[in-house]
Amino acid sequence: MTHGFGPVAPPDARFRAAAEQRQAQLTKPAGSLGRLEEIGNWVAACQAQCPPRQFERARVVVFAGDHGVARHGVSAYPSEVTAQMVANFLAGGAAVNTLAAVAEATVRVVDIAVDAETDPSVSKHKVRRGSGSIDREDALTAEEVAAALVAGRAIADEEIDAGADLLIAGDMGIGNTTPATVLVAVLTDTEPVRAVGRGTGVDDAGWARKVAAIRDGMRRARRVAKEPVELLRVAAGADFAAMAGFLAQAAARRTPVLLDGVVVTAAAMVAEDLAEGARAWWLAGHRSTEPAHALALTHLRLEPLVDLGMRLGEGSGALTALPVLRAAVAALAQMSTFAEAGVSTAGDADSRPNLTK
Repeated sequence: MTHGFGPVAPPDARFRAAAEQRQAQLTKPAGSLGRLEEIGNWVAACQAQCPPRQFERARVVVFAGDHGVARHGVSAYPSEVTAQMVANFLAGGAAVNTLAAVAEATVRVVDIAVDAETDPSVSKHKVRRGSGSIDREDALTAEEVAAALVAGRAIADEEIDAGADLLIAGDMGIGNTTPATVLVAVLTDTEPVRAVGRGTGVDDAGWARKVAAIRDGMRRARRVAKEPVELLRVAAGADFAAMAGFLAQAAARRTPVLLDGVVVTAAAMVAEDLAEGARAWWLAGHRSTEPAHALALTHLRLEPLVDLGMRLGEGSGALTALPVLRAAVAALAQMSTFAEAGVSTAGDADSRPNLTK
């Protein structure tokens, strides 16, 4: 099945090198800002500009979708919560809304596969109501997975064309850590029990049901592990396919992305298989408590900015990390150089202040 993505060119190495040179001239010991320096250099490369400009239009897109597997006791919450939370996002009452306000980002919600009628303002790209129960049936038809990929790509284009200079993908869907874990475990060849977390906080019996569902989902997914579109069709869902299309298209459009938790990062693994090299445009916002998230980050060779024991989704971890990303840009762009500040860099004794007088 063709998906229309090709290899993605990396961020501009010339501007990364220029940023590294600028870091050496700033009023601080070399390397003293640690990873902030590396992140600032990455932003300069992504923007093809040094010094980089501060992000002015950071945009969160929350992909909402239900999953048939949630009907089989793998979550602590019923599927009805997905639609209720979409309404909460629109009303501004969710964690993603409050954290976005602090991080100076804006939020958009898209209903890709919520198993209910939602506000027309969010359902333009809706593919279906709920995805199939991946432990016993395919998540999508061939037409639906194609439509979801097109939707994700279109949403990325809409946001970038409207001026977004940084994208964050978020997720909302009861039961969605189950397909996320199937994707991660299959692509990293990990046994289910090593990859399965508590998701929304299931009890021991729920965890056992979740392991069984993931094991069955993996059995169905393994035969298509090397075919990213088929993997999304068989073992993921419309929201995952849309996220994968969104992440691949953002990279193709040379727009940096801050990744969130296990659901988004599972979709990112497939997006990297769709569009080789896309991961160079992504930064991992955080590491969640889901075991599969650490496996996915290792697979993508991404080191998270923060690790605060979060596991909510919605884009919340990425938004919490966004001020760190802004700090990296500010340090590189706004700090004075030694020459500008009149600070000496000479190492001889004559240039040092005499503290004994």
